[in-house]
Amino acid sequence: MRRVQFIELHEQSWFPSSLRDDVTDAIQFGFNLLKAYEPIASLLQNLIDSGGNGPKGRKSIVDMCSGGGGPWLELSRKLRCRTTENVAEDSGGIQIWLTDKYPNLKAFESVSESSDQHITYYPEPVDAMNVPHSLQGLRTMFTSFHHFPPEDARAILQNAVDAGESIGIFEATKRGPSTIGIIFVGILLLFLHTPRIRPFRWSRLLWTYLIPIIPLVLLF
Repeated sequence: MRRVQFIELHEQSWFPSSLRDDVTDAIQFGFNLLKAYEPIASLLQNLIDSGGNGPKGRKSIVDMCSGGGGPWLELSRKLRCRTTENVAEDSGGIQIWLTDKYPNLKAFESVSESSDQHITYYPEPVDAMNVPHSLQGLRTMFTSFHHFPPEDARAILQNAVDAGESIGIFEATKRGPSTIGIIFVGILLLFLHTPRIRPFRWSRLLWTYLIPIIPLVLLF
């Protein structure tokens, strides 16, 4: 698709890590509030059912560019892991890994605890173009693939092919007036719901209300 490739401010190495976590937490809360990825549960289930097994026969998912945790807390409750005997198990039979180039560890820990450890995380930085061999399973990306220029996007796909792993890419965004309108509405909702975002941080109130860096970064 022809486009102008802008940068994502919070993904730059010079961007303060604590502020980056506040930004990814806000993005995460917004997608959960709007239940943006609820409709893809059945499609994701088909990917899981058709994919290979992870280590020790367990189904595994490696989520890349997880930000504040991705949609996994809700999605994991809707998924089932089917065994070779076609017996349906709950999401406890699926190992879900959260990863990111700049891991938001507090958010990852919160998601993991809320999932009763059904969701875990990789604490070290993970480059989607060079995923560690120890992370095996279906790869997923949510609202992040569009961040990459074409050559990097191809490298992400090639790395999955080279590793023999399937990959599912899901985007809630598109280039259209309706999407731009939704983004502006989302920024307004951010001002309304920021105190509800967890884990709670006073810095988030500062950078939202007094010095609105978080809304400006998201709007850009």
